[in-house]
Amino acid sequence: MNASVNAPVDGGALFARHALLARGWAAEVLLEWDGAGTLLAVTPGAVPAAGVEQAQLVLPGMVNLHSHAFQRALGGLTETAGENPDNPDSFWTWRDLMYRFARTITPGQIEAIAAQLFAECLRHGYTAVCEFHYLHRSPGGDVYPRPAETAERIVAASRAAGIGLTMLPVLYRHAGFGEQALGRDQQRFGSDLAQVLGIVDALEVLRGGQLEVGAAPHSLRAATAAQIAALAQALPAGRPLHIHIAEQQHEVRQCVDATGMRPLRYLAEHVALGERWCLVHATHIDADETVWLAGSGAVAGLCPSTEANLGDGVFPLAPYIAAGGRFGIGSDSHVSHSPVEELRWLEYGQRLRHQRRNVAVAPNLRRVGDFLWQGALRGGAQASGRKVGALGCGMRADLLVLDSEHPNLDGAAVDDVLGVVVFAGNDNLVRDVLAGGRWVVRGARHVDQDAIARRYKQTLVELRETRS
Repeated sequence: MNASVNAPVDGGALFARHALLARGWAAEVLLEWDGAGTLLAVTPGAVPAAGVEQAQLVLPGMVNLHSHAFQRALGGLTETAGENPDNPDSFWTWRDLMYRFARTITPGQIEAIAAQLFAECLRHGYTAVCEFHYLHRSPGGDVYPRPAETAERIVAASRAAGIGLTMLPVLYRHAGFGEQALGRDQQRFGSDLAQVLGIVDALEVLRGGQLEVGAAPHSLRAATAAQIAALAQALPAGRPLHIHIAEQQHEVRQCVDATGMRPLRYLAEHVALGERWCLVHATHIDADETVWLAGSGAVAGLCPSTEANLGDGVFPLAPYIAAGGRFGIGSDSHVSHSPVEELRWLEYGQRLRHQRRNVAVAPNLRRVGDFLWQGALRGGAQASGRKVGALGCGMRADLLVLDSEHPNLDGAAVDDVLGVVVFAGNDNLVRDVLAGGRWVVRGARHVDQDAIARRYKQTLVELRETRS
């Protein structure tokens, strides 16, 4: 482990002139945390003590609730149009490219790619990530001597970067509806209930303040309803469960043909959904499903930059909000590493869909930036199964110090800060990041940025040589 990120600390303190708490902005806030990375006290109206670091603007760190870390190395390599007019580019043609890319990645390369991704996420304001991990097997499809080998590599990468992690080993049994056999390019993903639970058990000794372990049935295409229900029952109580659902219209049609029901309706009929569940994408849900999802207590895991990149469609956010639905954001395939871009895309997609402005609001919260940031904090925290998403006693010490001297923020009224952060320009306004009680970003640079980048660059060289 890199000592600069993981060396023992005795705790610390920060005095914030303005800090975003669960009830809104508060002034003169003293934040104190222990050596385990837990906030011990959050005191508004405090007086700065001598020797305590001070900051002007402090936010809770954001949760990235959906990540496939290895896809970070694929960014930009799938943006060339195909030549077959009968098979236009889509999610499904992208998936074929992704499968071929994933075929040869080694455990060491998975770790290097993930560490680079996690460092980038931290620099942009994510302090926690939920890793939807399905590269379980060797490139040849064999089980590793340590079946949790690649999952442990993701955990090692999270510790090297200093980001909080919810690890979600994936149940991936079938290639499609009707229990189709896995194809050649899917052999690395193959797992049954016993194998997934074995990985969960192997990671048990690593659980702690910075790591939770849940599980993820990949989708209704890759696991039957009975297999999904069995996994939910076997997983320790309260652990998070995530699943891809209704991402593509073709997927919806396949589900209707196979089951007679739309995906979300079918899942709800066969599995006891609730607050431990995160339904990722849910792009193509109808009006009844929208209301049902909002009332279920589950979180909609929205990944607007990836959903745009893949041509998925636009989630029905306005009626979902009106029904009281919970949401969070993720970077998924990592065409973006910024929560600001995800939230901006989330709102702008709605403006284009409805041809009006300021869609993501509630009667008691009319500022769009505030509604989006606070809503994504709450939903992301729930989906992660960790004590994150708010600055409060007993929560993880995860926070962002904004660059208050940047022209966009200099002199800005505190009530306008989140509107500026989300909607004004493309500069990264995050200056410093504390994750689990450790400063991992200072002056907009990750503390181990160079070392992590060197290993990532070497991995790209290796991957290019493998494919040449």
